Amino acid sequence: MSSGEWSGDGGKWLDAHYDPVAGLYTFSSCVDLADLSGDGESRLVVGDLGSGCSGMKLKVYRGTALMSESTLLDLPAGLVAFFMDLHEPRIPAVAVASGPCIYVYKNLRPYFKFTLPGLEVNTLEQDVWQQVREGQIDPLTLKEMLESIRKKADVPLSVRSLRFLSLDADDMDDFVQLHKLQPIRRQTVITCIGTLKKSTADEDGVSCLVIGTESSDVFILDPEAFIILSKMSLPAAPTAMDVTGQFDVEFRITVACRNGNIYILRRESDKPKYCIELSSHPVGLVRLGKNVVVGCTDESLQGFTQKGKKLWRTVLAAPITTMAAMDLPTRGFQAVLVGLANCEVQLFRDKNLLSTIKTPDVVTSICFGRYGREDGTLIMTTKGGGLMVKILKRTAAFDDRDSAPGPPPAQSIRLNVPKKTKLYVDQTLRERENGLVMHRAFQMDLSRLRLAAAKAYVKALESSLTPMSSSLTEPLKMNAVVQGLGPSFKLTLNVQNTAACRPVMNLAISFLYDESLYRMRSPYLRIPLLVPGLIYPVETFVECTSDKGISDIIKVFVLHEGRSSPLLTAHINMPVSEGLMLS
Repeated sequence: MSSGEWSGDGGKWLDAHYDPVAGLYTFSSCVDLADLSGDGESRLVVGDLGSGCSGMKLKVYRGTALMSESTLLDLPAGLVAFFMDLHEPRIPAVAVASGPCIYVYKNLRPYFKFTLPGLEVNTLEQDVWQQVREGQIDPLTLKEMLESIRKKADVPLSVRSLRFLSLDADDMDDFVQLHKLQPIRRQTVITCIGTLKKSTADEDGVSCLVIGTESSDVFILDPEAFIILSKMSLPAAPTAMDVTGQFDVEFRITVACRNGNIYILRRESDKPKYCIELSSHPVGLVRLGKNVVVGCTDESLQGFTQKGKKLWRTVLAAPITTMAAMDLPTRGFQAVLVGLANCEVQLFRDKNLLSTIKTPDVVTSICFGRYGREDGTLIMTTKGGGLMVKILKRTAAFDDRDSAPGPPPAQSIRLNVPKKTKLYVDQTLRERENGLVMHRAFQMDLSRLRLAAAKAYVKALESSLTPMSSSLTEPLKMNAVVQGLGPSFKLTLNVQNTAACRPVMNLAISFLYDESLYRMRSPYLRIPLLVPGLIYPVETFVECTSDKGISDIIKVFVLHEGRSSPLLTAHINMPVSEGLMLS
């Protein structure tokens, strides 16, 4: 294997293998990874479409080499690997949906063939062909009667009648002679397939097969007896599905249908529980946790809850060709891989683009999982039949930031809104009935609060009770720092002149305190000339004379000579003297 890094992916992936002429023509629904030998190494199982008319094969790859291949009788519509029993060693079987049948392979050998039950045949159509068998009507009359039945009847015509109506007049006689003695049958075909755990969620637990049909039905098959355990109906034919849960406990089947809607089926009902209406037809469906990610034909990727609520939408640069889930349980990482028609594979977590991989050709199928003994392996096939294998680096880290302009990701997180209680409902009714009175009372209280705050502010300015001076001629600012454990404390006052260019002089500092608790060496200090912008520290010592373990406030006044009112005032909360308590 070559081991180089592909450009355009930020160095997160290793290019392990690329074979442009592998001859693999398939879709994501026909690709799976499974340990088919029980040796701990996963193989790549592919349902190859061949040329579309011939060459359909079931191929198994080990590493980069083709290990085995088996011929398929019809085009595969889907492929899954599942455990059908509890026998040891634990080796999964492979189920291939093709036409109206499911071909089950065990140990890479044909094991069982299941055919869908036939559909109801139109009784009028049977009568018409019976008349042809008895020679009562000619082919031209048969064509007129079948066209009339097709327009009016509720039950669709069989494939034989529809093929007969598409023939020219010259070919009708030969067709009638060839088929008139054969009984009429109406058979549906399989459109998608999935697996559902039967009773346990273990990785190697027994799984049921879930199949969607052209007749708008979903069947759940028993993995051992291959009998129909459950049948559910849809409004339109399904094209893709995702299954989660256990059949014996609870399960959800998310189905994308041909009418452009997504339906969610649950265990207790044979009809859809929820419906998601899309603005354009879905081309891909991936379920991550409790959310559903849908790719649409309008070049958009959308996220929904399991109840159908739309979470987000992001526009892509090109039409979507295929989608697949990227699940790394060891890292707790889940994301969606989206293949685009511009030869890119983009990795999304929610609406955030995490990584972009450039490919040499348009990607038609994507599969991520354990291949060989490597857990983070990305396998892709291209439109030209190429096979690409990439390995996620163990040091790869994905940045979850949203590269697109718009609101932040936190805006899309749902708030945990509590349920409405009776008290809440009663309160809302009270507010609705007395809204005007409550608003007036609120405005009155707010006005009173503003008035009280204004009065206190004016009083503080008039009495200079603030640590900042309100005088325009002597704009001062002061803060105090107390140091020491006691009984002696060092008191430092930092005085600053906040004027632009005018110095302040003739200032003094006076202290007011409880003389029964404290004694100061200098209760009155003179301040030198204060130059604007500089901080002048003024230091003094305070001694606590009480042994009762209490403290008090010391008031500091900054005074101007010749004035009775202070320029500013500060209150210092003195700490408790710990020195006396220790002694």
